[in-house]
Amino acid sequence: MDVEIRSTVVLKDVLRKVETGWSPVCDSARPAIDEWGVLKLSAVTSGKFVASEAKRLPSEVLPRIAFEVRPGDVLMSRANGVKALVGVACTVNQVRPRLLLPDLVFRLVADPEVLDPGFLGIVLASAAVRRQIEAAMRGTSGQYKVSQADVRALKIPRLPLPEQRDIVAAHEAFERRIGALERTLAKVGIVESALSADVLAQVGPAGPRLDSVATVAAGVTLGSEPVGDGTIELPYLRVANVLDGRIDTSDVKTVRIVKTQYERYALRKGDLLLTEGGDLDKLGRGAVWDGRIDQCLHQNHVFRVRCGEQMLPDFLALYTASPEGRAYFQRVGKQTTNLASINSTQVKQMPVPVPPVEEQRRLLGPVHAARERAAVLQRQVAKLRTIQQGAIEDLLSGRSRVNRT
Repeated sequence: MDVEIRSTVVLKDVLRKVETGWSPVCDSARPAIDEWGVLKLSAVTSGKFVASEAKRLPSEVLPRIAFEVRPGDVLMSRANGVKALVGVACTVNQVRPRLLLPDLVFRLVADPEVLDPGFLGIVLASAAVRRQIEAAMRGTSGQYKVSQADVRALKIPRLPLPEQRDIVAAHEAFERRIGALERTLAKVGIVESALSADVLAQVGPAGPRLDSVATVAAGVTLGSEPVGDGTIELPYLRVANVLDGRIDTSDVKTVRIVKTQYERYALRKGDLLLTEGGDLDKLGRGAVWDGRIDQCLHQNHVFRVRCGEQMLPDFLALYTASPEGRAYFQRVGKQTTNLASINSTQVKQMPVPVPPVEEQRRLLGPVHAARERAAVLQRQVAKLRTIQQGAIEDLLSGRSRVNRT
């Protein structure tokens, strides 16, 4: 099959403008529908526009109406501590009034006579454009960024508007199929939450201290790392990797330790990881480690809870994530102006229910079934995303065309 070689156009030649927004000091609460708000960076970095990710503009601060986000805007993150999240873009199809563009986000306004906004959002996520963004990216002290000049210099395929809209339609067809799966996944999540609550309702009140059925340990303290013979460099999990109910290993850093300290900080499959600090309502968030990385450590701000024979890790994780478990962490946590924290002694002293192991296993059965169903759906979503990416890349490169029949 003959492959068409696409010509390209420099982005500045098909844009009306690129601009950054405004980042005043805002309230932490989300704005009500009739209040002004400023988007957070997380409104963009998922690759989808999430209007709910916004902070309330204080009533005494006058909004800069010129920065109000509008349908047809293409938003792009211009800076982030994670390289993969710099340059992530999305098209705003629908948006409620009174949401303002923040300083860390570019607004790209397409020339509608030659560039479809939906197509621009898609092409900015393509492999070819991503390579350009990574080549242009600069960073110091863990903060990476691209400039307006970098964005304007990006090269994208030069396609007529009808073909751009065909690609948008193909992309949206995939999104509808994926969206249906994600809605089913959300329902399964609700079922899992209800089953989890039912499990805890059947076991009664908490009993002995956690340290009577498990060991609690802090991890590697970062700072001056050892050098020379007798040391080893290994991946480690930090607070950013330990989410509520899952471990994210998309961005794992490494640390060097003395070899003899390995067992002290090493993770094993089945260890429950709990975070030391953060927002008060996120204290003690965590998940069970599945051992996906060999020889992995944990940072000192992540507690490792290793269960003994009387406690199943999944059962303990269910309890620490429950309203009762969260209430304990909030009650004993130390609150400062911007941060809350717990220490290992408080984790060890946490009262926990300890039904017989066979009872724990029986109670967890329906929860595990729901999780397995969720895992199947997640794999289906991931597969469709991969197919979607390949199909769109083929359309952008000219290796295939949309069939209009």
